[in-house]
Amino acid sequence: MPSTFDVIIRNATIVDGTGRQRFGGDIAIAGDRIDLVGDLGDAKAASEIDATGLVVAPGFIDSHTHDDRMLLSAGDMTPKVSQGVTTVVAGNCGISLAPMPNAVKMPVTPPLDLLDASGEWYRYRSFADYLKALRQTPPATNCVMLVGHTTLRAIAMDDLGREATDAEIAVMRGHVVEAMEAGAFGVSTGLAYRPAQAATTREVIEVCRPLKDFDGLYCTHMRDEADHSMESLNETFEIGREVGAQVLISHHKLAGVKNHGRSVETLCHIEKQMHEQHVCLDCYPYAASSTILTAPNAANSPKTIVTWSKAMPSCAGRDLADIMEELGCDLEEAVARLQPAGAVYFRMDESDVQRILKFAPTMIGSDGLPHDEQPHPRLWGTFPRVLGHYSRDLGLFSLETAVHKMTGLTAREFGLRDRGVIRAGAYADLTLFDADTVIDRATFDKPIALSDGIKTVMVNGAIVWNGQRSTGERPGRVLKREKA
Repeated sequence: MPSTFDVIIRNATIVDGTGRQRFGGDIAIAGDRIDLVGDLGDAKAASEIDATGLVVAPGFIDSHTHDDRMLLSAGDMTPKVSQGVTTVVAGNCGISLAPMPNAVKMPVTPPLDLLDASGEWYRYRSFADYLKALRQTPPATNCVMLVGHTTLRAIAMDDLGREATDAEIAVMRGHVVEAMEAGAFGVSTGLAYRPAQAATTREVIEVCRPLKDFDGLYCTHMRDEADHSMESLNETFEIGREVGAQVLISHHKLAGVKNHGRSVETLCHIEKQMHEQHVCLDCYPYAASSTILTAPNAANSPKTIVTWSKAMPSCAGRDLADIMEELGCDLEEAVARLQPAGAVYFRMDESDVQRILKFAPTMIGSDGLPHDEQPHPRLWGTFPRVLGHYSRDLGLFSLETAVHKMTGLTAREFGLRDRGVIRAGAYADLTLFDADTVIDRATFDKPIALSDGIKTVMVNGAIVWNGQRSTGERPGRVLKREKA
């Protein structure tokens, strides 16, 4: 035992991220790693934290974000560290800031504008350039990066409304190789979005071919999450099999009234396929989704809230029905007049949300959109909502299971060695919270709000959140995928 440590956390209730029963003890930290876990007696440290009455868990890993730009433009990462998040996975849904070897076409094609409508941040010619920028100006959180298929289409093709040619596929595949060599964890797709809808299954397979050589992930916002969910699942499985890559089904959901309850069917299908190939999934703990505003989505949503509008900024946060009445027009015209714009859609059923959350292999990902003026509350509230509302208040699963879904499980699926668990030798990514009071405070009416109960958050041994405020520390790192 060293004569002195950097930090000792004493009198903690430890939930270690493995899913096993909580236990009492102390945690000693030296540098960026946990050195000892147990009764540390008279051991000394440069600083001590009394965790009496608090749970200490591994820092939460947000498996699905669109934080690509926020990592650089607002590196304190307040929406995330205030929830206890210490690692974010970005570049999802086919959307990544890099590579962009030539000037991005203006206006920025939706959904690429979810990251940056100005085009200013699409400045990184290669994926390596983007990761270099993250290392030079590190954020408060660690980051895991994916390269987006829609971004690749935008740089390789002059017309996104068709299938890519073999030559264009070769260009995209070359960028995948560059990204994977630079440190990307895999490729993401957003086949539900217009710029990728014309991409055939064959195109996606051929673009993703290099993943097998790099043990990369195929992460997908599937082609359909409503009436044709089963067909989209089958397409996803086929792509994974043909490429030889692990598959991640992003934000699994069933949208539309006639699909409510079908999670029984989809989860059974997913579980069966898990015996045949490596499949994982995540979800967010809300019965409403959020993305760009489109007429078809709004027409099939009992309620739609506009989250941002470039044409009519004052409409952010308002119900689309009220906007239609004020403008004196129908839905299609209102949507057209608001463009470009984003929205929250209330199209899911709470029973499906709970069933998917409870499914043992499900990880937790916020899917928050940090640049929306009136964002979906998941940006600020996802992880405390799982702990407080679903675990403690509803008893959907134990605290140990909730933490595992947000830490150890996610670290295992993404290949994050020595993260997501509390044990000697693991990185000191830690969250201290009050299990009796932790809860989300962000709502659809007031979506920007700090959660309650998150006391202290550490990333690589440095405190980034304490006393309901950021400390200004930026110890985050660009992580590498490692086999267990």
